[in-house]
Amino acid sequence: MDRQPGIWDHCLQQAAVTDVGLRRSNNQDSMAVALAASQERFDSRGHLFMVADGMGAHAAGELASKLATDVVPLTYHKLVDLSPPEALKEAVLQANRYINGRGEADLEFRGMGTTVDTLVILPQGALIAHVGDSRVYRLREECLEQLTFDHSLVWEMRAAGHLSENEEDIPSFIPRNVITRSMGPNPEVQADLEGPFPVQTGDTFLLCSDGLSGQLSDCRIGQILGCLEPGEAAQALVHVANLRGGPDNITVVIARITGPQRTLDSPKQKANFENGNGTPRPVHPIIWGLLGILPSLGGVFALANSPKVALALLLAAFLVGCGALIYRYTKPHRMVFDSRPRGKGPYRQTLCSPDAEFIDWVRDLVNQLREAAEKESWHVDWQPIHPHQEAGETATRDADFVKAGREYLRVICQIMGQVRQRQTRNEPDRAAGIF
Repeated sequence: MDRQPGIWDHCLQQAAVTDVGLRRSNNQDSMAVALAASQERFDSRGHLFMVADGMGAHAAGELASKLATDVVPLTYHKLVDLSPPEALKEAVLQANRYINGRGEADLEFRGMGTTVDTLVILPQGALIAHVGDSRVYRLREECLEQLTFDHSLVWEMRAAGHLSENEEDIPSFIPRNVITRSMGPNPEVQADLEGPFPVQTGDTFLLCSDGLSGQLSDCRIGQILGCLEPGEAAQALVHVANLRGGPDNITVVIARITGPQRTLDSPKQKANFENGNGTPRPVHPIIWGLLGILPSLGGVFALANSPKVALALLLAAFLVGCGALIYRYTKPHRMVFDSRPRGKGPYRQTLCSPDAEFIDWVRDLVNQLREAAEKESWHVDWQPIHPHQEAGETATRDADFVKAGREYLRVICQIMGQVRQRQTRNEPDRAAGIF
């Protein structure tokens, strides 16, 4: 899998965090990030980001999500004869069949499944393959858009007109955590393809499991994304979701477009690509095998006093070799990208500019966290935290809500970071159940 982020640092910021949460003993989420290794690779296949949320007893869910994040990127990049939309959907379908086969082969893993969100950022836009209730969002300026449809009972009933959009109107007897579609339980699955969505500088894409979206509203998610750089935002979202109870695994993948996706030496690489001088096309191993077998057979028939057969075999080897070289090094036919819209996204749009109400909310989290730390005698080093608290208070007085939110979120991250670090050392400090 291509992993060369350095050549994109000037035009792309990305971060990925997964956390077990506060109530689970193991993490059934998986994630993958595969940045293009070259300009040519981006032009043909783009950057790939992925989140999968597994389900199943024992280690089944963990295995299902890991298989998804391994198989989908690998298969997508191997299907070079298909356009990106076709390759992405086929990669999900092949991964589903593979997961189902693994489940059927072992009673312990039978019925295992996983949600899947795969985002591919291409020159033509952002393309998404989606199964389940994990989500993909796009933050553009002050508007957060949900680009995927939740394959859940609640969302399906809404789409059928049986429920209103108001969360408070959902009857208590309707379960909110039942999903209607996942990869793995059945040999075939219906995968939604969304996009391509236009991409512009400043866009921030977020992929997340329901461990995040189940604890934070779209508005809060967008406000936190708008206050922080991707690395800090990913950590803050995880910490705040844990403060809200952390009942599930939490996975967050963020990609922010900071400029046109061109590598620093892109003019030369682009010229090579356009002239057909880029990476040679792969030739099937069977062809290389024939090139080894045919001359050998020719030698055998020559020794057996069958010169005509030997000559025919050598001529066949020559023709196969020439054909392989021509295929490998001549300019391939440039595949036409079918950019017709797929899916019906965005499905929700939420204005989420940081405001005074958001600052009151995040500051209240800080105060409750500090009170809990003092009451429970947590071992917290407050020295590096005080400057951020003071900066947040100053920014609040100045009505600079973005800066105030940033500083208060940094306070939360520093306290939670210290507490969670001690948890891993089996010390008694815990933040679960505070809020």
